[in-house]
Amino acid sequence: MSTSGPLTHERILEAAEETLRRFGPAKTTVVDVARALGVSHGSVYRHFSTKADLRDAVVDRWLQRMHPALAAVADGPGSTPERLRLLLWTLAETKWNRAQDDPEFFAAFVELSQDARTPVVAHVDFVVAQLKKIIAEGVARGEIASADAEVTARAVFDATGRFHHPASRTDWVRPEIDASFEGVWTLIRAGLLPRDSS
Repeated sequence: MSTSGPLTHERILEAAEETLRRFGPAKTTVVDVARALGVSHGSVYRHFSTKADLRDAVVDRWLQRMHPALAAVADGPGSTPERLRLLLWTLAETKWNRAQDDPEFFAAFVELSQDARTPVVAHVDFVVAQLKKIIAEGVARGEIASADAEVTARAVFDATGRFHHPASRTDWVRPEIDASFEGVWTLIRAGLLPRDSS
């Protein structure tokens, strides 16, 4: 990685991702990241005060990349069930594709995310907020039955964990996982329909 241009958070995180991809979390140090950038490790520490802060930032950056697509689904057109299914599918398929297309970094991400509580909790809260938005709109339209959109959103998130939680990545074999998703979605959709629509 070249040293041209100012040392920014973004450049450091790009270098950290590449270093993690090559060496894995156990063997990656701040010195390795600094070496990849051609700077001293003190320069990196001026942006991230600890190795844990740098690791958290890497996890947060990876998770944040999914948020625009999820928000677009939540704010997009379509019936409530269609948007709810699409949001869950987008969340799951994004992770499936990343696990397949960049397995080295995904493995590093899984290991890092076990300790990176703040970014992971923030990501879960973001996803649940998008689900809650769709569900609340569905209740207002009479398309969804829910006494509490927040509780329902968290239940839906939890019920679909096998399809998006990195710990379940060994289950993400296609086409089997696609069929499993559809089966779970059918149950969720039936459970959310107003009684007179079922």
